[in-house]
Amino acid sequence: MHATTIQHVVLAAKAASTTTTMIASCAKPLAPSSSSPAAILMRRLMVVASAAQRLQSTSSNSSANGCWMPATSLVRNDRRWKQEAANGFESGSGVINRRVSLDRSLLAPSSVLRNQSQRTIMAAAVKPRLVALEESRRFMVECFLKSKTPESHAKQMADLLVEADYRGHFSHGMNRLEMYINDLHKNACSGAAEPTILKETPATAWVDGNNGLGAVVGNFCMDLAVKKAKEVGVGWVCAKRSNHYGIAGWYTLRAMNAGCVGMSMTNTSPLASPTRSKEAALGTNPLSVGAPAENGDGFVLDMATTAVAVGKIEIQRRKGEPIPLGWAQDPTGHPTTDANLAFETGCLMPLGGTELTSGYKGYGLAAMVEVFCGIMAGSNYSTKVRKWTHAGADSEADLGQCFVAINPECFAPGFEGRVSDLNSILRNMPRTDETKPVLVPGDPERNHMAKVDTEGGLAYHENQIKTCNQLSERLGVKPISFVA
Repeated sequence: MHATTIQHVVLAAKAASTTTTMIASCAKPLAPSSSSPAAILMRRLMVVASAAQRLQSTSSNSSANGCWMPATSLVRNDRRWKQEAANGFESGSGVINRRVSLDRSLLAPSSVLRNQSQRTIMAAAVKPRLVALEESRRFMVECFLKSKTPESHAKQMADLLVEADYRGHFSHGMNRLEMYINDLHKNACSGAAEPTILKETPATAWVDGNNGLGAVVGNFCMDLAVKKAKEVGVGWVCAKRSNHYGIAGWYTLRAMNAGCVGMSMTNTSPLASPTRSKEAALGTNPLSVGAPAENGDGFVLDMATTAVAVGKIEIQRRKGEPIPLGWAQDPTGHPTTDANLAFETGCLMPLGGTELTSGYKGYGLAAMVEVFCGIMAGSNYSTKVRKWTHAGADSEADLGQCFVAINPECFAPGFEGRVSDLNSILRNMPRTDETKPVLVPGDPERNHMAKVDTEGGLAYHENQIKTCNQLSERLGVKPISFVA
């Protein structure tokens, strides 16, 4: 193994092991046999800290030989740990009694833990192969063309997905391709369908997506909203019978390019639990707001109303890594860090997490999006929306979507200059860490785009490339080529 990688592992172990003394001093007042939640938690911390010390020692001894062997007994008593995890932790005040679904890796046999650690370190040492933007787009277009989709619609879908990857939202780019293709082959959606207007006023429109592809419906609706905004100041368009439309920001960027403020929202399959519930009743229900500024700058908010989009959990599964606590729930309704369990359960936490950390605000935002989309458009909503998996769906989604364009010229002059000024104020606020600049919505995406441009291509995970190769063989499409 590379020496630098070994050094990083040893340094991490050293940092972790310094907590042993502090934990030991805190544990002295507690009787060793105490069964109180505080004592249970303290003993657990002692085990982890002790393992960190052993990891430091083992790593130091073996790094000289050019290899790394992790500690062989991180978890000494799996049954006891599992029982304590099931009993939960109680706060000092006695008011909060919360259980956390532990990452399976913490309860796994030491041999499994060792293999997982080695795979993680080896993966970090492998430099990903790069795929040029146009090559990624070529592959996607050809896959759609082989799946009952006319060229114009195939290009619209590919443009959407490549833009997601380019902006750093890998969960909504190539990662989604297989699901769209499976839907088309199952006739769950129509690649050739064109949206139609059902009802219209100078400022509003109600559209039937006719079960067409999400980008085709979304582009039609936002272009219609922009047209109305240019004519009367505001355009508000709702669509029913649409499908998954990718990143919400794609449509607000479309409005911004026309000089308008844009808003975009969609409901999705139920994947999020209302606060105090252990079952999903709302989708990730993303929303985006985009406002143009001077010199190509802008404000581009693009967010799910859940803690994360479900695609983020899919990416962690592809990598074989855990998810952060607060992203998703286990079947009992408690937080989990196990990506596989989270995906199988299909119950994301709302933005904000638990009730204690104001998760009810994310829940409220998700319900608001549902009102503007599913309810106003007359489409499926909440638990009425069908489930969606990588295998595709067996029935029509009938998603509801909302697209808004506002002409800033109808209001105070100098709009774009003030947006630029606002961005400047926010970016130049004093930092908590001088190495990390303050960002405004849209900056992370701009940074990722610059990174892709510098490197010369998109760095897809190897497991994503494997999926694409399988799709290539299945559809008879030329495999993805890499940047030389």
